[in-house]
Amino acid sequence: MTPSRRTRRFACAGGCNFPVNPSHSAIEEPIHWTPEADPGKVLLIAAPSAASAGAPPPALDPSAARRSTHEVHAIHGSGTYAVPFVLIGGAAPDQALAAVIPLDSDAPDRIDAISRLWGALQAPPPPIDLRITPQRRQRLRHMLRAFDGRACRATYREIAEVMFGVSRVASDSWKTSALRDATIRLVRDGLAMVGGGYRDLLRRRRRR
Repeated sequence: MTPSRRTRRFACAGGCNFPVNPSHSAIEEPIHWTPEADPGKVLLIAAPSAASAGAPPPALDPSAARRSTHEVHAIHGSGTYAVPFVLIGGAAPDQALAAVIPLDSDAPDRIDAISRLWGALQAPPPPIDLRITPQRRQRLRHMLRAFDGRACRATYREIAEVMFGVSRVASDSWKTSALRDATIRLVRDGLAMVGGGYRDLLRRRRRR
């Protein structure tokens, strides 16, 4: 995490410097991923003078900024319309900017992120972030519920009864039930998600 210009001493934390208020919960503070981890974060530099032909867009909103020696990490907008970005090499949010797209395997995601940021500046709100669709979000909820149940030593059948209903589970033989297989997959995928797979949510699904 990069230090913030809002960094100050908190007496309750022993007088140590913290980039955020340590009394806040994780959901109260914005998350700043590195551009390597999150291809949805737009990399911005000062635009070369020869590259700026049109009028510059409105200034970015550098809210929730975290500053390091050579970079400023911030978020334009909020909620589902938030677009993270990083200003590199002394670039300022109110000047003409250019986006940097590393030609790696994440380039398609980075292009989508630039399109969202451009839309947020030209005609807000920006397009929806398609990395997590409503269907994927719903499955994530089921995965985490199944994982929590298993972590509390619930059987697969007990988890299925909570997830799908007692009557549906009882309607078929449990050993050959499709709900049993679905429950096992939810627990397995939930375990993988908690074990670090949550970082895959920062990238769009692609067909292999």
